[in-house]
Amino acid sequence: MTNPSNPQSGSPDKEPASEAQAAQNALGNTERAEVATEPDRSVAESGPEPKPSLGRLFLDNLWAANTFTVTLLSLVLAIVVGAVLMIISDPDVLSTYSYITSRPSDAINSSWTLVSEAYANLFKGSIFDPEAFSGWLDGANGWQAVLAPISETLTYAAPLVFTGLSVALAFRGGLFNIGAQGQAIIGVIMAALAGFLLPLPPGLHLLVAVLAGALGGAIWGFIPGILKARAGAHEVINTIMLNYVATYFLTWLIVQNGVQDPSRADAISKAVDTSAQLPRLLGDNLRVHAGILLAVLATWAVAWLLNRSTLGFELRAVGANPDAARTAGISVTRTYILIMVFAGILAGLGGSNMVLGSTASALTPLVVAQIGFDGILVALLGRVKPWGVLLAALLFGALQAGGNRMQSYSGISLELVTVLQALIVIFIAAPALVKAIFQLRAARAARLQTSLAKGW
Repeated sequence: MTNPSNPQSGSPDKEPASEAQAAQNALGNTERAEVATEPDRSVAESGPEPKPSLGRLFLDNLWAANTFTVTLLSLVLAIVVGAVLMIISDPDVLSTYSYITSRPSDAINSSWTLVSEAYANLFKGSIFDPEAFSGWLDGANGWQAVLAPISETLTYAAPLVFTGLSVALAFRGGLFNIGAQGQAIIGVIMAALAGFLLPLPPGLHLLVAVLAGALGGAIWGFIPGILKARAGAHEVINTIMLNYVATYFLTWLIVQNGVQDPSRADAISKAVDTSAQLPRLLGDNLRVHAGILLAVLATWAVAWLLNRSTLGFELRAVGANPDAARTAGISVTRTYILIMVFAGILAGLGGSNMVLGSTASALTPLVVAQIGFDGILVALLGRVKPWGVLLAALLFGALQAGGNRMQSYSGISLELVTVLQALIVIFIAAPALVKAIFQLRAARAARLQTSLAKGW
């Protein structure tokens, strides 16, 4: 038994420890603790591990599956696939491959000549033409010829910025706005009617016409917004149907008395008054107009709305999780309506650019072309970020402007430009494919997002 009067008594099988032994055990425990906590002398003597240089970090991140690298490599892949399509669609070049084993240089040279000339004309028609620049230096042509490629790119890009922002804004709010085409059509109708029916002074006339286009788009965006918020109707179905309604309404309206040009027998409206047209930025010989300035301003406004305003926070919260946003006190119904109204305003402004700018001056059945559907591609390429949408619109504008010259000078079909646009978006939407092809490392900062409804 243990003696309760002796505090140092142990178990009945062991002798009580002496004071000397207890002190020795305590000292041993202390030494072992110091050894365990003491840093490695070899590491301390060699110093801390050197940090990688800035250049090394740049190279490591450059070949990682981040947003910039995947986007850039998607463009490269689209260009390569486009080159292959050019080769197989040209019978003269394709015939050289029938005897490639005997004379491979013929196939290589003819393929290189075709592809290089086509892409060179694409560049000259959209960004810079060295021949026009040398002619300006020699006095053979004016400075307008030097800026003509940029002018065409900006002209095509301006409406795409608006429709791309329209789709992107709806994406960030959790809605898939397929109706940018219809909203742009109603916007162009309202802007044109205000442009040739209202007798107003120049400055006021332009302002009223632009606001009329925005109002038309807002009305056409409000309809699917209220149906989504109140009745739960899916916005994709509603906006697709409204696209058809807007298209056929435009076709019917053009041939009505008071709208159709009385001097024409075909389907074309009266011309918009010059007092309602957007001013040209580089003179009458170049088509770029003030619409591109409005596009940049709209990009800044959408970026501020999403990132700096209370409404933008509510919009992003609803897009991320409507149930959680409703629990937090956010009105999901109100937010859905506002999202579609703002998206309609942006698309309506894009449509008004088509008739108030230098692209057209009257209503025709194809006055808005495909800017609403192209806006979906622009939003995807820009990863539904406002400034990304602006850059993507510039790229698509450059492809359109350069494609015209490529068709004229190289004989390449303009439809190939549409194929290039589609290929770019396909590779952008499949970052795992790009990563596998180029053996990219995983991104260190953040993984690539692929959820369209929540935004990229």
